[in-house]
Amino acid sequence: MKSIRRQGVEDARKNLPALLEQAHRGQTLVVTKRGKPYAAIVPVDQVAQKKPGMSLTALRGSGKGMWGKDSTAWLKKLRKEW
Repeated sequence: MKSIRRQGVEDARKNLPALLEQAHRGQTLVVTKRGKPYAAIVPVDQVAQKKPGMSLTALRGSGKGMWGKDSTAWLKKLRKEW
């Protein structure tokens, strides 16, 4: 497995066209700021492979019964506390 190269923000800024060309050829680069990972320049196909997270609509109904039979009464009670 290839190790991912690292480069500081200033060097990356100065060499951006070359870094973009390298990413286009499949290389990944981690940009660091004060020695800590800050961003990454990656090939587009790596970004396209990411699958979206779970939709909130998938959670619909998951809290059913959580507030008892009358959720409105619970909400009114909680609002009074504030």
